[in-house]
Amino acid sequence: MEKKLITVKVGTSSLTDADGSINAGKIEYIVNEIAALHDSGHNVILVTSGAVAAGFRRIGYTKRPTGISAKQACAAVGQGLLLEEYTRFFAARNIVSAQILLTRDDFRDRRRYKNAFNALEIILQRRAVPIINENDTVSIDELRLGDNDTLSAQVAAMMHAGLLVLLTDMDGLYTADPRTADDAKPIGRVEHITPEVMALGGSAGTKNGTGGMATKLSAAKLATAAGVPVVITKTDKPHALQLAAAGESVGTYFAASETGMRNRRQWMAFYAETRGNLYIDAGAEEALVHHGKSLLPSGIAAAEGDFRAGDIVRVYRQGTNVLLGRGEVAFDKEELLRRTYAPEDSGKNAVAIHRDNWVEENR
Repeated sequence: MEKKLITVKVGTSSLTDADGSINAGKIEYIVNEIAALHDSGHNVILVTSGAVAAGFRRIGYTKRPTGISAKQACAAVGQGLLLEEYTRFFAARNIVSAQILLTRDDFRDRRRYKNAFNALEIILQRRAVPIINENDTVSIDELRLGDNDTLSAQVAAMMHAGLLVLLTDMDGLYTADPRTADDAKPIGRVEHITPEVMALGGSAGTKNGTGGMATKLSAAKLATAAGVPVVITKTDKPHALQLAAAGESVGTYFAASETGMRNRRQWMAFYAETRGNLYIDAGAEEALVHHGKSLLPSGIAAAEGDFRAGDIVRVYRQGTNVLLGRGEVAFDKEELLRRTYAPEDSGKNAVAIHRDNWVEENR
C-alpha cells in the first residue's frame, strides 16, 4: 500500500457523551485508529475539536455555554485537558504528539503561512503526530461557523496531503437527510462538487458540535480544488481510517482536482486577504481566462480599493459582479490607473497581473 500523508479531522460530536462532556474512551479509540495508520508507515495530521467540551464543566458550567466569550473561556481551560488525553493515549502507543494552535489569520498572512508549513514539515519528518486545533481563545470563527472542518481542509491543502478524512456521526453524504427521509440513499463517490451537491449538505449540526454536513462539503470543495481527495465517514465504523487509506469504499469519496496547486497559488486562492477589485473588459478576459495570458493595464476598465504593489486583488468582468479570479497586482492603484488611462505612457502595456501570479475562480 502506498504510504501517504493523511489528515484526519475529528469533530466534537465524535468525542463527547450525550451531556456534551468529553469521553476519554472515544479519544482512546481515535488514537488507536490513527496509531494503526502510523504503524503502517503513513504520516498523520490530526485536526481535532473538543476544547470547549473538555473545559466547560471544569470552569463551573453545568452544560455547554452558548455565548462566544464563555466558549472562549471554556476552550482556554479545556485545550490543555484535551491535549493531555491525546498525549497520554499516543504515548501508550509509543507515538510522539505535538500541539499546534492556529487561527485563520495564520493562513492569510504569507509569512505565518510559510512558518506553519515549515514547522509541520519537520514534525512529520520526525514521525510525530501534529495535533491541531483552532486557537478558540483568540479566534471566534470556528466557534461560530465550522467545528474545524475548514481548518482541516486548509491544513491538508497546505501540506499537500494524499487524503483528508472527515470523521463524523454520519456515514457519508446522502441524497437526502437519512434522519428524516426514508428514501435517502448513500452517495459513494462524488467526482465534482457542484451547487447541487452542496445543496445536499443542509445546515444542521449536533447540539454538542457546530459542524453539519454543509461545512464538511465546503471543506471538501476547498481540499479537492487543491488536489487533495476527501472521504467523509462515520467515526465508529471499524477500521474506517485504514480502509480509507487503502482506497476501499467507506462513506463518501470526493475525487481531487487533476491539477493540484503549489503552495503560493493555494495561498492566493484560498487564504490571502484581498485589498481591492479590478474590472476588466471582454478582450482582457478572453486573454487572461481562455488563453493563459497575463493581464495588461490596457484591459482594466475600473479599479476599487486602496491596494499597493504586491497586494492580492479580485478581478471581475466589467460591469458585473462575476468574479473571474484573483491575483497579485504589480503596481500601486494610482500607478496602475496612470498606465491604464494614459495613452502617451510608453509603459502602458507593462503587466498588471502576471499569469504566474493569477488564480482563476473555478480553479
